Amino acid sequence: MTKQNTTQVSLIKIVYFDEESASDLLDIVAGGKETSSKESTKERAAEVEAEARAKAAAKFNWLPFFGGSAEASAAASASAVGRSILNKTLSNTILTDYLSKLDDLKGIERLDGLTVTARSDSAAYMKMYTPYLAMLKIDELPVNLAELDSALTSAKGYYELLGQSVDGAKRILRFNIQAFRNNYGLVDLGRMRLVFHGICVGKAAESSLTMQAEMAPGAEPAPLTGLDVVDGPSAEPSTLLDVYDVILAGVEYGE
Repeated sequence: MTKQNTTQVSLIKIVYFDEESASDLLDIVAGGKETSSKESTKERAAEVEAEARAKAAAKFNWLPFFGGSAEASAAASASAVGRSILNKTLSNTILTDYLSKLDDLKGIERLDGLTVTARSDSAAYMKMYTPYLAMLKIDELPVNLAELDSALTSAKGYYELLGQSVDGAKRILRFNIQAFRNNYGLVDLGRMRLVFHGICVGKAAESSLTMQAEMAPGAEPAPLTGLDVVDGPSAEPSTLLDVYDVILAGVEYGE
């Protein structure tokens, strides 16, 4: 496990990148100096969008049935292409800027050698499998399985997973559900050998990741039972773990 920045960028696959957080960090370091560069990128992407729209209209305007609605449709399609180009260009610009200025971004820790899992009673674990549950039809269940996935997406923007190193030390890693790239998702993180860039934002107990704890924050602990008195409390230890907001997750060359 290493906790320092490095100028040697050897990433060959980006699985997750929280570009909004990275953009904020770049703005803080630059002190607003990057604004002109970003505006220039936006203007160029807007030109590409306008060009694509014009070409789409010119391609079909000779057809006898090509009227206002068809032209509008072509323009809308070209506009969508332009927006896609704009989004991708801006996203890649932020990513390359982030990697090139990593040494200047204070507070980011490089975390590697972690096994990433979700607690079976956590919201993250449920979010991994709700897309599959939507295919089931069980009339007796009191929940609408088809709506469960979208409900979880609306309820939580960040999902917490446990990262455990080879020495057994644990950390809580928080992921922005909208920041996954290349169609990856939470379930893929446990299957890959990844390097994480994260910012330590606080501490929390592992038990706080359960659905029960999230839906009843600050709830009183359960009363002791007779077995607890004889055998000792069975509750998990309340050791506080470092909580990291993950900025980037990827595969490094040679890992």
